[in-house]
Amino acid sequence: MKSVCVYCGARTGNADIYRAQAAALGAALVNNNTALVYGGGNVGLMGIVADEVMQRGGMVTGVIPDPLLAREVGHDGLTKLHVVKSMHERKALMADLSDGFIAMPGGFGTLDELFEILTWAQLGFHNKPVGLLNTAGYFDHLLQFIDHAANEGFIGEENRRMFCVASDPAQLLQQMQALQSLTNTEDLPDYANANDLR
Repeated sequence: MKSVCVYCGARTGNADIYRAQAAALGAALVNNNTALVYGGGNVGLMGIVADEVMQRGGMVTGVIPDPLLAREVGHDGLTKLHVVKSMHERKALMADLSDGFIAMPGGFGTLDELFEILTWAQLGFHNKPVGLLNTAGYFDHLLQFIDHAANEGFIGEENRRMFCVASDPAQLLQQMQALQSLTNTEDLPDYANANDLR
């Protein structure tokens, strides 16, 4: 993967581990020679990831809608910053620029981006790997809900296995690279089983 899109919060969360893991993900991307694509802000976890990649000499591309440029404090120290007109344009461009996607802890925006990119994969619009950085078990309840939705017949078994989950950034990148190398979805490992994540 030459570039990975990271979805994460414009807030830092209440625990220090979220900030530490954001920096660790930035370091892991640089160590993996992988460029960062993200929402272009200078605040919250998104700012921490971007700053870490830039400080380590990595490449960072931000994509931010003009109406959010001031609200999310557009980062002026990136390799490249695209200013677009809408959230739809933002998400489409981020997807086009990326070879994979990682969701870190975040709020509604992060979940919106995560589920949209998973929906696109389910519909066959892309076959790029998707990962959850499950910092401090942040996504455990979400993974349990996905299992529940699958058990109730609303998510197919093959779709439960569309994404990787790990609590360590370097391990998550390794899983995503392994996932990228597989072409038959029937062979995908079941990383999304919440019982295997603790």
